[in-house]
Amino acid sequence: MDRIDAMKVFIAALDEGSLAGAGRLLGRSPAAVSRAIAFLEQQAGAPLLHRTTRSIRLSETGERYADVCRRILAELHELEAVGAGEQAAPRGTLTITAPPISGEEILRPIVDAFIEAHPAVSVNLVLLVRGANLVEEGIDIALRILDLPDSSMTAIRIGGEVRLVTVASPRYLSQHPRIDEPGDLAKHSIVACTDFGRDAWTFPPAKGGAVPRSVQFKPRLVVNSVRAARGAALGGLGVTRLLTYHVAEQVQDGALQLLLRDAEPPARPVNLVMPQGRASVPKVRAFIDFAVPRLRAEFARLSAASVAM
Repeated sequence: MDRIDAMKVFIAALDEGSLAGAGRLLGRSPAAVSRAIAFLEQQAGAPLLHRTTRSIRLSETGERYADVCRRILAELHELEAVGAGEQAAPRGTLTITAPPISGEEILRPIVDAFIEAHPAVSVNLVLLVRGANLVEEGIDIALRILDLPDSSMTAIRIGGEVRLVTVASPRYLSQHPRIDEPGDLAKHSIVACTDFGRDAWTFPPAKGGAVPRSVQFKPRLVVNSVRAARGAALGGLGVTRLLTYHVAEQVQDGALQLLLRDAEPPARPVNLVMPQGRASVPKVRAFIDFAVPRLRAEFARLSAASVAM
């Protein structure tokens, strides 16, 4: 049995509220509809529907399966239009993921403007600390700040590179010993953000050396939020470690001060990442064309600010 056809039957049953309704809509017999659902359940390895004499209800597996089916069928329709030579208008739901701070402070304003420019597209913006599996989780595009070893993904370089930097407030620094090298941090109050090390920070080898330097510490505060770590450092609680775009404005206005400039790790690249072939989907292509120049301008601004720190 053709799986795409069975998906169409499954979604029709959900939309019509019954197997009989799906049969009437598609011109299929009740037995044919039941066979299509049974085929998908066999493929999924679990029941997709709870059936009664009058209604159907999705199982927990069925809820996830239905979301994937709707996305696949919508994208198949878009790709068929492109293959037929039509200039398909962007439409449907675009799922984007990003780290929380870059997603909130950099990407979200661009998404807002994109939605206004494309009324037929809605956006599901998922802010995650962890790296999502784009294919398995049905994500169209990811903003990622790291090297990309996965060759199954397509990456568009945004351009602005970010660095991992060590910062503290002038008030804190005025009341504590100087920090001239990474080892000095062991004597200081540390605000650890779990994304960047909660009980140790690693720095590149000293000049002429080959072994990275690791500084162990017992943090005064551990948080799993960049915003919380930044706020604690601004309040004078201690030294923290974040990415340049997290603290660019605070360093520029003097609220935070950069430390250990000669011991910064290599810069990290910024990319928009998507599964291969995804860029041909109209809604994805429209977002790339809209967002890439704006993201490049914003990260260039932040990069220039960090150079001037």
